[in-house]
Amino acid sequence: MDLIDTNGSAASSNKTPRSSAPTGTALAGEPLTGTGKTVINDGVVAKVAGIAAREVTGVHALGGGAARALGAIREAMNNTDVSQGISVEVGETQVAVDVTIVAEYPVQLQQVANDIRSSVIRAIEDLVGLEVTEVNVTIVDIHLPSDDADAEPSKAALR
Repeated sequence: MDLIDTNGSAASSNKTPRSSAPTGTALAGEPLTGTGKTVINDGVVAKVAGIAAREVTGVHALGGGAARALGAIREAMNNTDVSQGISVEVGETQVAVDVTIVAEYPVQLQQVANDIRSSVIRAIEDLVGLEVTEVNVTIVDIHLPSDDADAEPSKAALR
């Protein structure tokens, strides 16, 4: 099929149109800019911090006694709370995090606390985009390998 140019001459239909991205779409490698507001709930920040803290070697569990008891009930129902033991205070551009853990024995407690700080700061700043002002780590207990051996008979007694 032939197309007629504005000057009246015939033009072939295999003419390629100019490529342009639709309005509001970024071309490859170009950022899309626009206006709007992004709201990240405190619970999302707490989950990111909880996941980051759990990945640290030497962390047995998150939370104090009551939180771990509720966590055990949740796990029995196949429902885990990854933000257990995490408290966050989120501002416009900054966040402060409190982490409560049970450490494995024998680990260097100061090293575990420092590793938690690094992991939580990296995760929140990379994934959420907020500046972390502080990460307070509270170690409430140490898990002994013998605690697992003691727990087995009590589980059997419940059956």
